[in-house]
Parts: sequence; C-alpha cells; structure tokens
Amino acid sequence: MTQLIQTLINGVSLAAIYALVAVGFVIIFKSTQVLNFAQPALLLLGALWVTYFTTVVGINFWVSLIIAIALSAATGVFVERTALRPMVGKPIFAVAIMTIGLNTMLTVFALAGLGIDLRPIGEPWGLKTIEFAGFVIAQRQVAALVTAVVLTSALLVFFKYSRMGLAMRAAAFDQEVALTQGVSVAAVFALSWALSAVFAMFGGVFVGAGVGIDRTAAVTALKALPVVIVGGLDSIGGALVGALIIGIAETLTSTYQQQFLPQLGTGFAQVVPYLVMFVVLLVRPTGLFGTEEVERV
Repeated sequence: MTQLIQTLINGVSLAAIYALVAVGFVIIFKSTQVLNFAQPALLLLGALWVTYFTTVVGINFWVSLIIAIALSAATGVFVERTALRPMVGKPIFAVAIMTIGLNTMLTVFALAGLGIDLRPIGEPWGLKTIEFAGFVIAQRQVAALVTAVVLTSALLVFFKYSRMGLAMRAAAFDQEVALTQGVSVAAVFALSWALSAVFAMFGGVFVGAGVGIDRTAAVTALKALPVVIVGGLDSIGGALVGALIIGIAETLTSTYQQQFLPQLGTGFAQVVPYLVMFVVLLVRPTGLFGTEEVERV
C-alpha cells in the first residue's frame, strides 16, 4: 500500500507538468481552432531562457524566471505575428502544418543554445525532499503542483472576469461575430500564443528541475498531446483531468509493469499515454470533456 500511495503522489506531480503544457495547447486551440505542434519547441526555448540567465549570466532564479516569462511571451507574439498571421483565412490543416515547421525551426535554435549536455535550471528546490507520514516528496513536485493549480486558476479567472478574457471566449465561439462586436481578433491570437508560450516555459522549468534540461525535454510536450486529446481539445478542465489520468497511468505502469507484465519489455510506460489516448478516442472521439460539434445535413 505504501508503494502504491507513493506512486500516486509521483503520478500527480507528473500530471502537474503535463497540465502546464497541455493548457498551452488548449489556449491556442480555443482561440484559433489550430492544434499547435510547436509547443515542444516553446517548452525548450522557455527552459533555455531560464537556464541561460541563472547559470550563464548568474542572475537569481526568481529574476531569471521573470525575464523568461517576458521573453517567452514575446516569442509567442513574434511567432504569431510573423508566421501565423499571414495564414489567416487559410485551411486549418495548412496552418497546423505550418506549426510543425515552426517547431522544427525553433527547436534547432533552442538546441543550439542548450548544447548536448544537461543544463541545470538553477531552481531553489534541487533534489531536496520532504518526508511526510512515511512518504518522500520532492520539493520540486510540490512546487510543480502548486504552480499548475495557481496558474490554471488565474487563467480561469482571467477568462471569466477580464475584458480580454471575455474577448478571447467570444473569438473562440465565433470569430466573425466577435469582429462585428468590436473584438480585436488579432490581439486575441497574439495573446493566446503569448500565454501558451509562458505555460510551456513553466512546464520546461519543472521538467528540468533537480536534474537539468536537455533536448529530451521536448518529449514531455509530446506526451501532453495525448493529455489534451483525452481531456478535450477545447477544455481547460479537461486538460487537468487528462493530465491526472495520463500521469497516474504512466507512473503506475512504470512501477508495476515489470512485476506483473514483464513480457511487454522495458520502457512500456512511455507508450501508455498514447495507448490511453487511443482507447478514449475509440469511445469518445472529442475527448472526455471536448465539445461535440453538430452538423446539419
């Protein structure tokens, strides 16, 4: 039982990281109806900003984090203005392909800065742990969970009560109607990319917390894709639920698979997010909380 609870704790902390990246996917999709395949590159770039200012420049982690937030947001706006804005009116499929190209270009830039070795993030948690009721919890796990809850809650409040949040919801519902009501859809798109990049940056920080960041960190963003598909592409709450399902399923598999199903080989836990996604899509193609579209024929 102790091992099971410890595994669940690890699963929830992993889910927090997945949730941060997955919410970035949802923000872009809700406002533009485009699945942003450039999210892995935004994660790497965000982590690069943090590690550069903390380990190379030598600035305090919290100051570096603020600088990284600004740079990540600026990167998101720059990408939207230069690459996505000319694609307005083009087929959604073409825009999605564009984001794949963006991911490749931005990843090359990020990897040039990161290099081939692990780069420490410089965060204050390191490998420090907390012992509670016989369980060992890493401080970075608590920080990831708290950050995911705070940022997601702030985003929901922003969407519900702020003028720009209401504008983003209106644009997500119907861009043409939003335009007739005076909503700047261009500003909505730019802000969506900025927010998505910032959430990806926080995901990158916690991927590298304690152990350091390298090029393999982008795999986390790829696992966040099953998370958002399981929860529903247009649902922030669904992204959180999907993250819990995927995170706990992955850690349970990693802990118990060799004991009960060694025939599946090592590393099968890496396949579990996509297996869960496949099963959910068979039952509910729009995800657990995705909006079902009704078409008249």
